[in-house]
Amino acid sequence: MRGHIEKRSKDSYSCRVALGKDANGKYKFHSETVRGTKKDAEKHLSEMYSQQDKGTFIKPTKTTLSAYLERWLTDYVKSTLGPRTYEGYESIIRCHLIPDLGHIPLMQLKPQHLQKYYAKQLAGIRQDRKDVLTQTTVSHHHTCLHRALKMAVRLGLLVSNPADAVTPPRPQHTEMQTMHEDDLQVFLATAKPTPYYTMFYTFLFTGMRRSELLALRWSDVDLLMCQISVTQTLHHLRGGNLVFRPPKTAKGRRSISLSPSLTFVLKEHKEKQMLERIMVGKTLKENDLVFATPEGKPLLPDTISHAWAKMVKRAGLNHFRLHDARHTHASLLLKQGAHPKIVQERLGHATISTTLDLYSHVTPGLQAAAANRFDEVLSRKIEALVKNN
Repeated sequence: MRGHIEKRSKDSYSCRVALGKDANGKYKFHSETVRGTKKDAEKHLSEMYSQQDKGTFIKPTKTTLSAYLERWLTDYVKSTLGPRTYEGYESIIRCHLIPDLGHIPLMQLKPQHLQKYYAKQLAGIRQDRKDVLTQTTVSHHHTCLHRALKMAVRLGLLVSNPADAVTPPRPQHTEMQTMHEDDLQVFLATAKPTPYYTMFYTFLFTGMRRSELLALRWSDVDLLMCQISVTQTLHHLRGGNLVFRPPKTAKGRRSISLSPSLTFVLKEHKEKQMLERIMVGKTLKENDLVFATPEGKPLLPDTISHAWAKMVKRAGLNHFRLHDARHTHASLLLKQGAHPKIVQERLGHATISTTLDLYSHVTPGLQAAAANRFDEVLSRKIEALVKNN
């Protein structure tokens, strides 16, 4: 027998379906209560049969979204993703998602719950919080929740992902600032007498990320072949721990060619660092960090960002973030005619489309230059052809 209906009270029925046999050969059943008429119960039983036939039937559980997200953090995020990603997801889940949505049973979570949640966050409507979150922050909440619910579908806890059916707010992109050639020269001249000169020079001449540069070892620098190998990143966690991690993507692990001037600056920096180590009774080793304290300890990421901000202000320039050094490097390369594929490889973008999307502001100038070159070449040939005829 596949299933049947039993009357429980005046206006409720029990719909019972067989789930197959257990290890002892006995049938297992699942029952659901339907309030209404017998016709309503028959319709519900038919839907259960249909789900079984399609392989989408899931036995309801009492697991709440809160319990599932806590388990997802522990079993998946902590063991498979980076520590900074874990910290970000943990903060979103425990400070926002659980207080607002955690009480809802996982299987009863609907798209309208999520859409209402996003609207509330953007409006700042919550008893313990009066600030309004930005579209970018709420977009991060959606990304976290979508990823968690996608895993629930894979585990067979949900038939479909409710987050697929909502429209999350679009992230707001911070306006990109790039230095001109004159700005770059003024900035480096200001930084020259400081301990950060070589680091900032390397930022601007390679386009490396802060986490990549702070994790750079002398074993990753080939001053003879003029190359840097990006093999690891450095992250400062909330508890104060510093952790080294491999790059997030395969494209992030890359080689970057050094310009002659940067090679010279790094050689001078290495010689100076060797003398500093001797002064503290140590020797410089190949696996030592390129940018570190005189004792060889890692530099804190926020310390570098603050030093950059002070240097920009001292140089009398507009507000340029440290990350804008990366944008400056890419923009100047493209303006000088470098192929976008080369820029993608130097920056470590996963795809060339990312590079083109980020630096589309440079494209009009490149297109105009290309059109002029095209015209110069062909116009001469056309004029010669006209004269000969």
